[in-house]
Amino acid sequence: MHWIGSSRDDVREFPSEVRVMVGFALLQAELGGKYIDAKPMKGFGGAGVLEIVTDHDGSTYRTVYTIKLPSAVYVLHAFQKKSKKGIATPQKELDRVKKRLDVATRHHKENYEQEGGNKTTRREK
Repeated sequence: MHWIGSSRDDVREFPSEVRVMVGFALLQAELGGKYIDAKPMKGFGGAGVLEIVTDHDGSTYRTVYTIKLPSAVYVLHAFQKKSKKGIATPQKELDRVKKRLDVATRHHKENYEQEGGNKTTRREK
C-alpha cells in the first residue's frame, strides 16, 4: 500500500467509524478483492480508479485509490465533501486525483517495473 500526498494524514482526520470502513476496503483491495461499496470514479476510464464514499453523522467522506498498477494499491486522495449541492465531485478534487495518479504511475514505474517487462503482482508479494 502506498499513500500519495497527504492522503494518509487526511484519512487519519476522518471519524473512527469512517477510518475502520476505509481500512477494511483498502485491505480487500490489497488482497485482490473489491469492497462492496467501492465504485469506479467517473472520468478515469473504467474501474482502475475507485472511490469509497462513506456517510457519517451528516457528512460525506471520500477515499480514492487505484488498482491500475499491478504491484500495489495506491491511495490517491481522501477528503470530506463539503458541498451540499449535488453528488458530483468538485473539479479541484478531480484535478488532485489526476495529479496524484501521475505521481503513483511514476513511482510504480521506478520501483516495480523491471527491464524486460517483468512485473511483480500484488499476489506474488
